[in-house]
Amino acid sequence: MTKPLVALVGRPNVGKSTLFNRLVGSRLAVVDETPGTTRDRIEAESEWNGRAFTVVDTGGIEVLSEHSKSLSEHAPLSVSSAEFVPQIREQAEMAIEAADAILFCVDATSGITAADEEVAEILRRTQKPVLIAANKADSERRREEAVEFYGLGLGQVFPISAIHGTGTGDLLDALVAAFPPPGQEAEAEDDSVKIAIVGRPNVGKSSLLNSILGRERAIVSPIPGTTRDAIDTRIMWETLPVTLIDTAGIRRRGHIDVGVEKYSVLRALKAIQRADVALLLIDAVEGVTAQDTHIAGFILEEMKSAVVVVNKWDAVPDKTSKTMADYTGHVRSALNFMDYVPVLFISAKLGTRVDRVLPTALRVQEERLIRIPTGELNRIVREAMEKQSPPSKAGKRLNIYYATQPRTDPPTFVFHVNDAKLVHFSYERYLENQLRAVYGFLGTPLRFSFRERKREELT
Repeated sequence: MTKPLVALVGRPNVGKSTLFNRLVGSRLAVVDETPGTTRDRIEAESEWNGRAFTVVDTGGIEVLSEHSKSLSEHAPLSVSSAEFVPQIREQAEMAIEAADAILFCVDATSGITAADEEVAEILRRTQKPVLIAANKADSERRREEAVEFYGLGLGQVFPISAIHGTGTGDLLDALVAAFPPPGQEAEAEDDSVKIAIVGRPNVGKSSLLNSILGRERAIVSPIPGTTRDAIDTRIMWETLPVTLIDTAGIRRRGHIDVGVEKYSVLRALKAIQRADVALLLIDAVEGVTAQDTHIAGFILEEMKSAVVVVNKWDAVPDKTSKTMADYTGHVRSALNFMDYVPVLFISAKLGTRVDRVLPTALRVQEERLIRIPTGELNRIVREAMEKQSPPSKAGKRLNIYYATQPRTDPPTFVFHVNDAKLVHFSYERYLENQLRAVYGFLGTPLRFSFRERKREELT
């Protein structure tokens, strides 16, 4: 089930990053007094009253009025501030569309500003819950004066101090209460296999989508970042409904432009969350970059299945009969934490081997749904233990009593053991390899859990 996504919006320097750190319980966002410090979006998981959700910190939305335009001719805006001026409406509208709930952060010390009014005008049109966090309300007088923000016409105002934590509990109570019930979230999802096309800008994601469909469904352009929205296309593959999700390119942290691209990345990551299988596109000419591994990490963190698609294979010069095998080794080495994923070599531009992409992705989805019978699972585990004894520490050896697979999607295995602290990562990887040797689980991550049980509890 996709977690609700909460976007923090507001003009610069109202304390969004400080509030973000408070909500997620760690200092992840860069906090600085200089407006515009948050250069790229940052997300983290949070939980309140038993509900898990994703919080996204964004750069500030700044309005350049006609008055300030005339002033800037004589006193130019700093680069850090001026970068935030363009396309305020598009930014806010994208935030509204991508998020499930919006925290509108304002500054209780300055009251309602023209920028707050501009953002509020956009937020009033959404049907999604909007909560006003009147930050920097560090005194009783400022908390009382925060009622001024009811004038924005957006509903309840919560006077808070993000830096001290005052009032954030009431804000979180209201935020979680505004989420749709978990059952409704599940019902809203369709039964199609969802395949997200993800990767860095300009690796050919929209070209691949068009090549699969055989028509111009998405705008194809050599300009990085052309696709700003996550575009869903529903098709029937033989008798199976499939939803293809084209996404904006995900750039390396620190190189994500302010403005529209922040929300493009937000949508791309949300697309990964709701996908069953992610097609990770690699530029064959550039090879696997640090950002490619970063995106692969997002896919693994969300426990999604994946296919690595090496695009622009036609542009690789001087290919020989060994080039593809050598390149596969390069991909395996760079993505060694996902060595179970299939690797395809295509040219979306020419259509070369594009016909293999969907069948491979759907096969991976089938592997994601494999369930091993309990008896068979324990036979594999026993044979694995006989071939390689479990690790020991201080004279005490790990003993695996039995194993079960309580769920699929992703395949999840629970091992009942005498002492979970004796489980070494290398032995967990060994057990995974033994399961894959029999059942494959192509392109699919496996989730392992080790639970301590006393022997007498088993009788």
